[in-house]
Amino acid sequence: MSDITGRRWAFPPHLGDRNHFVLTEDDAAIRQSIYVIIYTVPGERVMRPEFGCLIHDLVFWPINLETAAIAERYVREALERWEPRVTLEVVDVSLGDYDRGELVINIQYKLKDQHDPRSLVYPYYLLPQ
Repeated sequence: MSDITGRRWAFPPHLGDRNHFVLTEDDAAIRQSIYVIIYTVPGERVMRPEFGCLIHDLVFWPINLETAAIAERYVREALERWEPRVTLEVVDVSLGDYDRGELVINIQYKLKDQHDPRSLVYPYYLLPQ
């Protein structure tokens, strides 16, 4: 187990065997934290109103390279601010399925206490599903 990741409730919180909350650790904890940061709209959390990612401001924006560049900046800024356990290597946003309003976010990172690279692909939709 990594010293910097620790253990935490799995996201979304749910009960496992024996009716105990399921815990997660190591890379799974980091991946879930990245998802939580990107999924959270700033202002959604009462006790931490700045927490989250501004990518949600882009809903209904046109699906083009300018929107992808802004989304890339928003994701990078949110992860650099709210996930101190990782070093971002690459945040790349490309256009996905145009009809569905999809942006594909590719995040490559390293855990600060390890040297092996990790990656995560996150589809984001500009049109509500």
